[in-house]
Amino acid sequence: MIKTHKGFIYSMILPAAVLLTVLSLFPLFFTIRNGFTDYYLLSKKSAHFIGVKNYINIFKDAYFQRALWNTVKFTVFAVIIETFIGLVLALFVNSLHKGQSLVRTLLLLPMLVPTVTTALIWQTMFSNNNGIINQMLEFINMTPVNWLMDVKTAFKAILVIDIWQYTPLAFLLIYAELQTVPQSQYEAADIDGASYKDKLFHVILPDISTGIGMVLLLRTIDTFRLFDKINILTRGGPANSTATISQYIYQYGTKNLQIGYSAAASVIMTISVLILASAYVIKKFKTDIKSLG
Repeated sequence: MIKTHKGFIYSMILPAAVLLTVLSLFPLFFTIRNGFTDYYLLSKKSAHFIGVKNYINIFKDAYFQRALWNTVKFTVFAVIIETFIGLVLALFVNSLHKGQSLVRTLLLLPMLVPTVTTALIWQTMFSNNNGIINQMLEFINMTPVNWLMDVKTAFKAILVIDIWQYTPLAFLLIYAELQTVPQSQYEAADIDGASYKDKLFHVILPDISTGIGMVLLLRTIDTFRLFDKINILTRGGPANSTATISQYIYQYGTKNLQIGYSAAASVIMTISVLILASAYVIKKFKTDIKSLG
């Protein structure tokens, strides 16, 4: 009876797994294939194979070069700052003897707000006319700033918004990892007369390195795909100072309907994400292999 039940489950799971795999691979194959064509959605002619022409044109495009640089720069700054602040907050909350649940809940609130809502809230706060930030500047006799329309401040403003929204995710993952550190290690360090600095660098950080690595990986992948905040707040401006690869793909794929060209840009974006995340993936793979051995 049990064997029959298991056989029924496997007969249902296997086709579903195959179907999901096919559904996942088909869009990838379709995108890669289109990247080598001149596919234009409104063209009456069928798409023609043009080799790597799209890729050559993309890398020659000054707009793409700026978008790529902005994306990489934004990813590096956002991931490092969010991970560091998340680590500090996790260590602080973990050290509290009372009120951990309340503080933890309050810190997670920004992450629960939808991205569109977050962008609109900060758009109001950054408003050049009656935004609360400029009102505070005027209160201390400083000149108001057009935060989202100034080349010098637009990129930094988007960065601040992303840090505010996703630092709680870094905090949550690192805090959860801190809960797994054995209490016996703290006690042994106390017996040896270790300072908090010694415990931090020789006990805590080595034990939560997996959690920190996961934060770096997830935030790198997610931040590199930054689009919604940019599209709502600046649309890549001013003067392409906040343009990203995702926004570049949207511009050519959805607006200009150049499917082949945008597909090539999508492939470049995917490869870039894999390169950025490869260090952690390779390290994790080697660790898992050693553990199996």
